[in-house]
Amino acid sequence: MRAGRKPCPHFVKIQGRRERGLKKRIQLLLLGLLGSICLSGCRNVGENIIQLSDTEALEKSEESSTEQLKYVFLFIGDGMSYSQIQLTNYYLNAVENEGEVLRTQNKLNMLNLAVTGSAQTYDSTSFTPDSASSATAIATGHKTWSGCLNVSEDFSEKYETIAEKLKKQKDYKIGIVSSVNINHATPAAFYAHQESRSNYYEIGLELLESDFDYFAGGGFRRKTGDDGDKENLYDLAKEAGYMVVRKQEKAQNLKPSDDKVIVVTENMADRNAMNYELDRENEEWALADYVEKGIELLENETGFFMMVEGGKIDWACHANDAGSMIADVIALDEAIGKALDFYERHPDETLILVTGDHETGGLSIGFAGTNYDTFLTNLKNQKISYVKYDADYVSAYRENETPFENVMEDITELFGLQYSPTEEEKMFHEDSADAHENAAGEETLELTNYEYNLLKEAYEETMQRTGEETEFSQEDYIKYGSYEPLTVTITHILNNKSGINFSSYAHTGLPVEVFAQGVGAEKFNGYYDNTEIYKKLAQLVQVD
Repeated sequence: MRAGRKPCPHFVKIQGRRERGLKKRIQLLLLGLLGSICLSGCRNVGENIIQLSDTEALEKSEESSTEQLKYVFLFIGDGMSYSQIQLTNYYLNAVENEGEVLRTQNKLNMLNLAVTGSAQTYDSTSFTPDSASSATAIATGHKTWSGCLNVSEDFSEKYETIAEKLKKQKDYKIGIVSSVNINHATPAAFYAHQESRSNYYEIGLELLESDFDYFAGGGFRRKTGDDGDKENLYDLAKEAGYMVVRKQEKAQNLKPSDDKVIVVTENMADRNAMNYELDRENEEWALADYVEKGIELLENETGFFMMVEGGKIDWACHANDAGSMIADVIALDEAIGKALDFYERHPDETLILVTGDHETGGLSIGFAGTNYDTFLTNLKNQKISYVKYDADYVSAYRENETPFENVMEDITELFGLQYSPTEEEKMFHEDSADAHENAAGEETLELTNYEYNLLKEAYEETMQRTGEETEFSQEDYIKYGSYEPLTVTITHILNNKSGINFSSYAHTGLPVEVFAQGVGAEKFNGYYDNTEIYKKLAQLVQVD
């Protein structure tokens, strides 16, 4: 957590929502029992006895349950599976109880939604999908190749998305919000049709053609094309009738009468995305603020669909940065809280869905070096994301040829890792990564000789690089991925000392969560393919 920032908020409405969720489940159970009786029985029409077929009864039930669904929230935690969610929840419990008592209370809004399901995520390429193909499955119900957006495997067909159908068939207002670029893979999967997710400029053009009502969060990536020789997408947006808002104050003053808008974060970070939550200043809008403004702008009597992506969860997991990942899962959850506030005002007209597109990083709760122990409060000591550390510190180390002793001072201040290189203290350190036998609290952040040497080796590798490398030896890639050796080694050590570990810098084939609350939520119970998310939702909103 950042020094001087308020601790992660406790959600004071969770208990009330839990009670309402229980009531809803009881109601669903009673309806199910009644339905069973009806299916096995009959109904009287004058003197006639009419038998109801299973199909007819199901159709009538679906009609009655969907006629009021007007507002749909779809939250996608990019790279977020059960391990990311559970670690965040464990962390919140550990912080609240100072790490002394194991707790499993649900501190996250998403864990208190009424229905829980699971979805498998493979695509046409692999059991390990990418964001474009997995988001395509969620948005259209079709599998495709990794890297493709809403096109068939032979590229001959373009798939219409749930958002496009709701716009065209039901005149819903549509909102797309992301903490990364608004023309990145996951948001693009709801309006674009491209053979490659890397066609950022072409995706941006499709965004403008979508006629969707609200885009918000990160800005355009490659706004003037790959070579910088194309007309600026922001200028084209204005020509297409969009109000482009770059200042937070102006965004705050937007009204429902302001037609189509694109709201871009005023404080852009890496690759024109929003800041990591860990780096966000108090006055800077969080993901929840963009969702709250979206609700204000989109609410109408016809209905709306809003897709919200926590995209930097994925980016943090790629970099094996657990501290940044946890903060962004919390940020997504706070955005879900805004949807729940809306749901409380419109419980008979709203559906909230929360899922992931895939898991990233192979995150495990447990590490060989700590045996069965976890020390999750250690992660509180991280005050900065990996990308900000690279930008603000590592670049300066190279430029100034900063000695490692001075670098260690920054590491201690920003990540809490400490080393005492006196001969006397060295005697008490085993030269291994397994020196946590009597560890507690801050003691777990004392570096062993082994860990100190790993950091020094990584520092030397970083100082030899330019920061622009794209090819790496097998050994270097296993150690550091494509990230700064020093930075990723810092996060690896902090993770391991906390009792967690990443096995990959890439995606994995793990299933993802599907949480649901509201009209038709019961449909999302069970274990199914991610294409079923689209199919279930399309059935509920009654689009072809």
